[in-house]
Amino acid sequence: MSAKMWMVRAGRGGVFADEFVREDFVAIGWEEAGDPTAVRDRIELVSRFARTWPDATEQSRFVGASVVFRFVTELALGDEVITYDPGTRIYSLGKIVGAAIWTGIEHRATRRAVQWTGSVARDQLSASSRAKLGSIVTLFLVGREPAEELRRLASGRADVPSTLPSSDADAAAEAPPIEILASIEEQAVERIKDRIARLDWEQMQELVAALLRAMGYRTHVSPRGADRGRDILATTDGFGFKPPRIFVEVKHRPREAMGAPQVRAMPVGSLADDRGLFVSTGGFTREAYYEAERSQRPISLMTLDDLTRAILDAYPSFDEVGRSLLPLQRVYWPID
Repeated sequence: MSAKMWMVRAGRGGVFADEFVREDFVAIGWEEAGDPTAVRDRIELVSRFARTWPDATEQSRFVGASVVFRFVTELALGDEVITYDPGTRIYSLGKIVGAAIWTGIEHRATRRAVQWTGSVARDQLSASSRAKLGSIVTLFLVGREPAEELRRLASGRADVPSTLPSSDADAAAEAPPIEILASIEEQAVERIKDRIARLDWEQMQELVAALLRAMGYRTHVSPRGADRGRDILATTDGFGFKPPRIFVEVKHRPREAMGAPQVRAMPVGSLADDRGLFVSTGGFTREAYYEAERSQRPISLMTLDDLTRAILDAYPSFDEVGRSLLPLQRVYWPID
């Protein structure tokens, strides 16, 4: 029988995913409630949450305490674990190799050591698996079908998808309405990213140009094969006489994250107020960010996650070209 596979979210928006992989661990927060590693009774932990957050709803406290309790007591040595980085759209796979330890560090106070063994790009997964990996809780047991697909892809096999039935036993506990809303928003962002990722190179270039127009710029999109090192020129007056000018380079679905050499080679213009915008749907290395920070001309690096969230902010001002490339429907949700 295969080991259990757990998803451990790396904070809201996956902000700690790189740290998880780089330092070989997964972790959860709720540090205000103190060290949970000696707790062996869920009720004791629920009581501790009640004392720590007296104004929170009983349901919210129970869900949080249950996540912490499972992380400490149910994850077993040898169990598989995955975490997701929305910036690179990569699921990292590994195995639990250590018991729960308490560090007290904000948002990742309780951790388990992990030996990372592989990775899978979200775009490689079936639509069914992508949907099933969108649970609303920080920690959950991955169902059989997505687990089998992740193992197969991580090992380099792309054979026929597993026919194992999904398990209903790993359904997540019901979350409070505000957490459900946050989860729906995050899942919507991921689905929109999936849609954007399917665009071809020219469509991606046009989508970025549409975003810039929605933000008040006029754009000139270079024809295929004649970009001279840049794909889009965005200006406020349409001619480039009035600063700032933004030189935009778009890399869509590259084989690997863009590094410092690509950032260094990016032409940004010769005027003092010229700016650079580098869009890479494959993400950027840490060295690329360092290179952008010390560039003589300001350069902004935009991942697919950054691009998607910027589009959502500006979408009400999108023109017909942009809306035809990415049709979206606004949904209203009541909040109490």
